[in-house]
Amino acid sequence: MTVLRRLWRGEIPLKQAFWTWTVVGALIVNGTTTLGFLLLIMAERPLAALIVNYAVSVPYNIIAGVGVWRAAARYTGDPQWAGLARIVSIAALVVLSLA
Repeated sequence: MTVLRRLWRGEIPLKQAFWTWTVVGALIVNGTTTLGFLLLIMAERPLAALIVNYAVSVPYNIIAGVGVWRAAARYTGDPQWAGLARIVSIAALVVLSLA
């Protein structure tokens, strides 16, 4: 839980926040919840499918997106990388949360 708090606050370096939490973490979380969604839909449990899909993935995506946004604000390198990380993470947050 401490790591998620640090991510939320933007205390994790931008490179780690983006690649570990927004790219790899999002693939794992969203892939797993999508699989659960599909299995529950096939079992004719649509309400449970929606809960599994959105109750886990949306909060995770928000935490990762906010973490990257805040880490980008603290980034001391090339500002273009910070801006690009913000754009990509927010776009991914929207697409993965709505899909």
